[in-house]
Amino acid sequence: MPDPVGVRVARARKQRGLTQNGLAQRTSYSRSHIAQVEAGHKVATPAFVAAVAGALSVDPADLYGQPFHLPGRAERVHASIADLRRALVAVDVPPELQAPPRPLDELVSEMTALRRFQELSRHSQIGIRLPALLEELAWHAHESGGPRAWKPLFRACEAGADLCRKLGYHDLAAGALEAAREAARHVRDPHLPLLVPIRRSLLLSAIGRPGPALILLGRAVRAVDHTRRDAREVFGTALLRSAVIAARAGDQAAWDYYGQALEVREAAGDEPGTRHGVTTGFTLGNVAIHGAAVAVELGDFDEATRRDQQIPAQTLSSLPPERRAHHEVDMARVHAETGSYDKALTRLLHAERAAPQMTRFHPSARTVVTHLVDVRRTVPEPLRGLRTRMGV
Repeated sequence: MPDPVGVRVARARKQRGLTQNGLAQRTSYSRSHIAQVEAGHKVATPAFVAAVAGALSVDPADLYGQPFHLPGRAERVHASIADLRRALVAVDVPPELQAPPRPLDELVSEMTALRRFQELSRHSQIGIRLPALLEELAWHAHESGGPRAWKPLFRACEAGADLCRKLGYHDLAAGALEAAREAARHVRDPHLPLLVPIRRSLLLSAIGRPGPALILLGRAVRAVDHTRRDAREVFGTALLRSAVIAARAGDQAAWDYYGQALEVREAAGDEPGTRHGVTTGFTLGNVAIHGAAVAVELGDFDEATRRDQQIPAQTLSSLPPERRAHHEVDMARVHAETGSYDKALTRLLHAERAAPQMTRFHPSARTVVTHLVDVRRTVPEPLRGLRTRMGV
């Protein structure tokens, strides 16, 4: 079984010659908190991992033990990473294809199907299809030079960045975002380039750089053209991302960002908030679960629980499976932290039913599972099964 996060933190700390007190002085966490995480008595939250990774100058993926290797077919996704790395080069340089590319209309339809796989968090299917799709779209983009090919190529690069980030390949995720930025430059849509810093902010937050992440998001907010139909979606999504990142940094200004986003969504009325699909999804349901997420990241578990209970079941069920699962993982963290271990397990199982691969690859879901195993004298069958499926 892989080492838990706490063991990896202790190892990295000792390799740099730091005591727990020394690490505490470099982060906002107390020596006692660090000791409890290292011993497995506290859950290693994303904020904690990001802060420690920054203090120790390591990739958060190293502390989590990413890339995670799962039993079964989901493991195949890692085999696609090398192909994906090669395919991303084609955005800058016209690819040399081994066979004629498929017609552009067919590739656009394939990209639409792939975006549905993103909503379902089917990482393996994305990994299998994406490298060829990237190269063929790049061929059409370089041949035609028109936005009709560059826009789906942007979406494909963005999908690659999203997949790599979720699997823990942060360097490749950053490279995919650079490729997306290049593709967006060829599309006559002023908002498309703004989606790149919105994505990039997640990577910066993960490595303990919330300040630069918020600066990027602030620039995106100021650059929104409010005369365009998708203005509210891009504007509100950047605010929601700012709220979560600020909360993860322990900044109460997170609620100001969230309040602004909520006002924007309420002003939109029945206006759809999904023109950019899985990139944003500025819907009422997504705004509601972000409110709970802000409370979770700030460590206000009572507020997170209150907000969770106020979300109608119909609203939650209307969300894409990936977003529902993310919320369930957040609430599992709350219940694990407050000692409601049966509730934590129930929420994890709900997450797994909604989006199996997303849940099994999710660092927070895995740390909660490890914690639930550690705190129990006997491991119940549902938890044992989930642990086996995650390979932890």
